[in-house]
Amino acid sequence: MSKFSKYLESTKEILKELVDTLSKEYEFVSILGSDCNGKTYRKMKGNTNIGDNMYKERGFVLRIYNGNNYAEYSFNEINKDLISTIVKKVKDNLMLNSMFSESKQIEIKKYGLLKEEELVADFERDSNKIELTQNEILDKLDELLNMQLEGENVVNAYALCQNLDISKIYISNKRFLTQFYTWTCWMAMPIVVNEKGSNSFYEAQSGVNAIEVFEKLKKNIPNAIENANGVLNSEPPTPGVYEVITAPDITGLIAHEAFGHGVEMDMFVKGRALGEKFVGKRVASDMTNMHEAAKGNEEVSSYFFDDEGTLAHDTVEIKNGILQTGVCDAISALILGIEPTGNGKRESFERKAYTRMTSTYFEAGNDKLEDMIKSIKKGYLITGMHSGMEDPKNWGIQCAAAMGKEIIDGKFTGKVVSPVMMTGYVPDLLGSISMATDTVELFGSGSCGKGYKEWVKTADGGPYLKVKVNIG
Repeated sequence: MSKFSKYLESTKEILKELVDTLSKEYEFVSILGSDCNGKTYRKMKGNTNIGDNMYKERGFVLRIYNGNNYAEYSFNEINKDLISTIVKKVKDNLMLNSMFSESKQIEIKKYGLLKEEELVADFERDSNKIELTQNEILDKLDELLNMQLEGENVVNAYALCQNLDISKIYISNKRFLTQFYTWTCWMAMPIVVNEKGSNSFYEAQSGVNAIEVFEKLKKNIPNAIENANGVLNSEPPTPGVYEVITAPDITGLIAHEAFGHGVEMDMFVKGRALGEKFVGKRVASDMTNMHEAAKGNEEVSSYFFDDEGTLAHDTVEIKNGILQTGVCDAISALILGIEPTGNGKRESFERKAYTRMTSTYFEAGNDKLEDMIKSIKKGYLITGMHSGMEDPKNWGIQCAAAMGKEIIDGKFTGKVVSPVMMTGYVPDLLGSISMATDTVELFGSGSCGKGYKEWVKTADGGPYLKVKVNIG
């Protein structure tokens, strides 16, 4: 059974001594220790590959307040004999920062003191039911592969499983926290060929229970094969404004791009987000509610505390169409004079903490999918998330989807268009939401980049939505 890292367990007292030693001289000292371990398994016909999960890491990062600003120092080895060496390196680096500041060769901003409430806690997500051996994972990948290869026009297929066990410890002047949690992701992608050429379509599922996630994906294999053939026989869409139904994966893509970096409040600090001017104002239709939540669900970016020791939140960003707030890391919150929302995340212990998304999703509505389809005079059901981009300064978005299934007079015609590029101005797009189904799905198969393309896991989703979009 997976459990909190034995390595981090063995460093607790050493880390506490390091923090206590530095705290004699500095008002705020914190340390984050990470030990994340997992594998990525890939299978195609005649090929198997096993490697480390890209988020595997082991190391530590110190954050120190010198009375004017914050400095960080990361390292990947710790023992009692190294405490004095680390303390000396930290002091030397802080002295160098001070020299630069005093010489005015570079401008270093001044910040106030981070304040934390005292808290000692150990957090662990129940993991009794999510263990699979390597051989069991490979057998299940074979099962996914064989199911796909039996499909119409399928000449090859791809099956993937990723897992990660995350152990983190956070110690500061006021806090002593540990957490352990896991995530898993399965993916299948049939590759089809006919006289028109070749194409593919992927289905992915993620969560914390490997068996449940696998079984859910298995049920979607026929859909993946059907959609792969649909894309193979598709034609480009005619540009224009359409009423469409977005499948939950596309709903999530819209949520991620519309209210992603644009309401990450470190962008407010930099004056790079138009969303700042809309807080307290209407940005969507009355029926629209949206969350940014590391708390309250079990997905790839669901945790107990973030990489700055702030407890996870369920932040309601949109309530009845009104933008309530953005989300923020601890330093941005300090500058803006607000409380942090638990969204300070690092790609690894070697990278800085930014405000980052966790699970971004629209709430369910009260509609049924069949009623939504009947309500479309001429439009599409859009599915197959590819990618997206946003312009936080002007609040424009672009979402790329694999396919649109044509609907005329409330019925599918059998025609498929591909690829589908949806664009728009966020308040206009979200203001057009008129229907939403009564169930929500979350997807965590992808990652989000920021800064120097530091990647973190994120999830997004929601119900099926009826919305107007510009298709180019």
